[in-house]
Amino acid sequence: MERVYSYEMTTTSGGNISIKDENGDIWVTPSGVDKGGLTREDIVCVKADGTIEGRHKPSSEYPFHLAIYQARDDIKAVLHAHPPALVSFSASGMVPNTSLMAGVKDICGEIDFVPYALPGSEQLGANIAESFNKGFDTVLLENHGTVTGSCNLFDAFKQFETLDYTARIQIKATALGKITPLSQEELAIQPVHLNDVESFSPSHINSVEKELRFEMSRFIQRSYQQKLITSTEGTFAQRLSEHEFLITPHGEDRKYMSPDNLVLVKNGQCETGKVPSFALAMIQAVFAENPNIHSCIIAHPPNLMAFNVTDTELDSKIIPEAYILMRDIKKVSFVTSMREMQTIAHVLGEASPICMLQNNGIIVTGNNMLQAYDRLEVSEFTAKAVLDSFQLGHVNAMGDEEISELKQAFNLPD
Repeated sequence: MERVYSYEMTTTSGGNISIKDENGDIWVTPSGVDKGGLTREDIVCVKADGTIEGRHKPSSEYPFHLAIYQARDDIKAVLHAHPPALVSFSASGMVPNTSLMAGVKDICGEIDFVPYALPGSEQLGANIAESFNKGFDTVLLENHGTVTGSCNLFDAFKQFETLDYTARIQIKATALGKITPLSQEELAIQPVHLNDVESFSPSHINSVEKELRFEMSRFIQRSYQQKLITSTEGTFAQRLSEHEFLITPHGEDRKYMSPDNLVLVKNGQCETGKVPSFALAMIQAVFAENPNIHSCIIAHPPNLMAFNVTDTELDSKIIPEAYILMRDIKKVSFVTSMREMQTIAHVLGEASPICMLQNNGIIVTGNNMLQAYDRLEVSEFTAKAVLDSFQLGHVNAMGDEEISELKQAFNLPD
């Protein structure tokens, strides 16, 4: 609940979470208690026989949690809240388009839209339970909010967070014009995986690697805090030597990423017992082709992704600092981003440190992790500024003369 609140997906009084334990007891957030400061002692236990243990009353919306658990034996966690982006869809009678980006459908599944009923009522519980009975795990409640359910709390949160992220992107992209979702054929494309990657057991961690692991984990956590990545989407990689680098693991929570979670890749082999990011093939190609690139980040920040899922180009020439860091942003097709790693590696370089992967994120590079992260953050801030400029009516970009002057003054490569 602290994560839901701090990520601006609920208010002090809004939202509720529950889990069902192996005894059939349901643990649920309380009614009328500050959601931004809950402690474990605040959580209420509703026993399987209906008795209540705890110092508070259970959430007033506990009845629909119970209805979901009664409808689906496989559901062990339920999350409900009112994030503004999803409430916008809820009030508009629409569901977010889960075909805007690769992977969203895999996490959220199909989304159902549940008709309005009084909060806390039996009718609301019946409406939601009917949807879950049909096999939906994520539903939008008309003029209300969102409910997700899964086999554990983290998966329920991941569905909720991913759908909210998608909703934010779609709303921002709508201001730019025509949105281009992925086709069914494109959604069916599988990313390039390095099959049968051999593993090895590192003998020891030297001081340089140890420091880089700490630096990477710190920037990953900061990226999550700054809403540049989600809990499981976002790849970071740091070169150690010509044939050796660190990369984020697949599926591990980015908010709590630790140095030990990172995966060492050496001569094409991966640290034993760990699963590297599915972007491993792309990172390997980029490092092999570009000896001056030492750090890479692949992310899906909402403002940047608004440009990514439309045909509108992001112009980096709005202020000198943005152009110096971002340069001219290249863009490759979705199919290229999934299949042609060498093409992406060729696009990137000192003159083009950033590449848009259409409907699939943005890859940002640098001489070190600080520079790559700075570029990512500046790019997202710039995208937001341009979006806001469109709202004001016009974007006045710097001209060729100003850009030429910048290149000379800061020795920028063409």
